[in-house]
This record gives sequence, C-alpha cells and structure tokens, in this order.
Amino acid sequence: MTVAPRHPIAPTVTLEQAGGRLWDVLVVGAGPAGVLAAAESASRGASVLLVDRAIFPRWKVCGCCLNAAALATLETVGLRVLPARLGAQSLHRLWLLCGRREAVIPLPYGVALSREAFDTALIEHAVQAGVDFLPQTSAASDGVNGIARWMTLRCGQEQIRVQASVVLVADGLSGRALRDEPGFEMAAARSSRVGVGTCLEDAPDWCPAGTIVMACGQGGYVGLVRLEDGRLNVAAALDSTLIRRAQGVEAAVTTILKEAGLWPIEGLRAHSWHGTPALTRRPARVAGERLFVLGDAAGYVEPFTGEGIAAALAAGKAVAPLAIEASRQWSPALMSRWKSVHRGLFGNRQRICRMVTGLLRRPRLTRAVVTVLSKAPHLVAPLITAINAPFPCVRPPACLAQGSSEWP
Repeated sequence: MTVAPRHPIAPTVTLEQAGGRLWDVLVVGAGPAGVLAAAESASRGASVLLVDRAIFPRWKVCGCCLNAAALATLETVGLRVLPARLGAQSLHRLWLLCGRREAVIPLPYGVALSREAFDTALIEHAVQAGVDFLPQTSAASDGVNGIARWMTLRCGQEQIRVQASVVLVADGLSGRALRDEPGFEMAAARSSRVGVGTCLEDAPDWCPAGTIVMACGQGGYVGLVRLEDGRLNVAAALDSTLIRRAQGVEAAVTTILKEAGLWPIEGLRAHSWHGTPALTRRPARVAGERLFVLGDAAGYVEPFTGEGIAAALAAGKAVAPLAIEASRQWSPALMSRWKSVHRGLFGNRQRICRMVTGLLRRPRLTRAVVTVLSKAPHLVAPLITAINAPFPCVRPPACLAQGSSEWP
C-alpha cells in the first residue's frame, strides 16, 4: 500500500521570537514523552516552547506498538479515540519464535500505529493546547541564572539563547542537550544491544495482521508488525558482533529470521536502515536545577511489546504537575520528588524488561521457555498483565474496567 504524503508541521514561532521572552516551560524533544509533557503543561496555563531537531512527520526506529498501558494514558489526557481516528491496527497476539519452536501468546488490547502518524498527531494536539513548536532546532544547556535556565537553540546557521523557568529534556537515547551538564552523561550497559529498523511497503503473507511477530536468535531478536497503512515495520535489537559477523544489518536480521524458522523477506536489502546507540542505558541523574529529564533520555531498557512508548507517555503526564510547580516557585526539593516519582513509575517495569532481556540472551533457555509456552501460554499471563497495567498516575480505561478486549 502506498503511504499518503504528509505535509511537514510548520513552526509556530521564529527563533527570534522564541528568544524574546521568558518561557514557563521549555521542552527539548518532540517524541511522545516531550510532546505529552508540553501539552499537559500548556493545558494548565503555562507558556510552553517545544523544540526538536527533526522535521515532522519523521520515521523512527521503533516497534510502533501502543500497548494497554499506553492507551490508558491516552484516555486520561482526552486522546482515547486518537489511535482509531488514525486507523491503528488492533493487536491481539504475540507470535514468539526461537530455534524453530513457537508459541502464540494472547495480548490485552493494543494497537500498531506508525510513528509518522502518531507523533505528528500528538504534536498537532499540543499546538492546539497552546504549545509553540520549533522543528529543525537543536538545543544545548547553557547554565542557570537563579530565576531561569538558559538554553542555546540552533536552527541552520542561526542561534539564540532562550530562557525558561524550567526545562524538560526528552531528547532520546542520542540526545545532546545535556552534553555539557556534569552528571547527566549516559552510561550504557556493557552488553547492551543496538537498535536497527526499517519499513517495507508490503508485509509477507506469513506475517498476519493483528500480531506482533518476535523472532529470537543467537545475537538478537527481530520484531515485525503490520501498520495501519499495510506497511511492515521491522525493528531489531542486535549484538554488534552479529552485525560484524554477518557483514551487515540486513544479513544479521535475515540470519535471526532463519534461525527462528521464518522465511526470508524479499527486498530487505533494498531498504535503508536506521540505527540507535546502545539501547540499555541510563544517566546518573534525572533532575537538576530547574531541569527534569524524562523519556528515553532518563534511561532505557530494551522493550518488546510497546513498553517504551507506554513509559514515555506516562512520564510526560507525570512530570507536568511538577513542571508547573517549578515554573511558579522553584525549590531544590522538586529534584528529589521527580527522582522518586520516576523510580516509582518505572522501577518495577524496567526490572521486568531486564529479566526478559537476560532470558533472550540465553538461546537454549529461551527455546525451552517457548516450548513450554507453546503448550501452556497462560503461564506468562501474570507477566503480560504487569507490563500492560496502567501506570500509577493513570486510572484504568473505561473499556478495561468493563472487561472489554477492544479499543476504543
């Protein structure tokens, strides 16, 4: 299916206009965490500037899955019907393969939705809420003057200093907004894999709609899912040694698919691939003076069925009240509060992801687990429930409370 062209989102202010005022909140990074934080802050009456170095719509290495936890957060901010309006593909099962063994695991309601469509719609929602947006603009921390934090914004050959009462940094795994801030350096896990991804115009017949296909092998795993427009999103976490040994990303992905017992995907080599830095990483700090870090920039563990986007949305919602309080009256105690909130929101779920990551690094054990689950998929139900449960800052969606498995 041919993807309909999407027009770039235009800036709502110029660089000069952005530098001519004191903003209540400046948000760096227009992914789900940053955009939701910006929209929620603006809806509470704050003046908000959102900047991102990309042009939107933009493609991103991601599995494109919104699980039940993500959908629950969207409902609480008035975006319950957004996935359906964008034509999101319902997801009902996880097809797990390893060493030519396979198991089909039922999933709570969830959807597959391209990041081009989802991120663009979130930004449009934020602008409607009163957020000013500057795309193609990078940001770098430039100190604190007591009443505000300074950021240097660059767009092309132009640059300007902007001040905000509080800054929210959500610029992802490879963000550089805090590169000169001591204590905010990202520390990658020694055995961390790298993320790679691409998108194919058509999905093979063996990749059914409504299913997350997860192929696990020696040196990584590959996730496949059909999007709302019929394209196939391919996202993988790979050991760098496998990429070198296979002499390329395409060959490494094909190797894992073959090990799992799947057929090769035609045209895989003809597509461009995007990559990420080491996936499992975290900074030493998630807060500083007039500064909160959230989303992937605040730590990341290899996700599997939409955990990354769910965590990002929850972080955006949870940080907004603190950002408003910080913009009105800064207190150093707010740094400890965000650290505590962040740990409470994501600590247990990151431990679950680390546990699953550890399992997937042991192919023999993974094959044994898949064999057991092929006969008794209900054994993994408690884990699936924990991953998909609404976050503490989010009430359960109405359809979950009523026992429905459909969305919306």
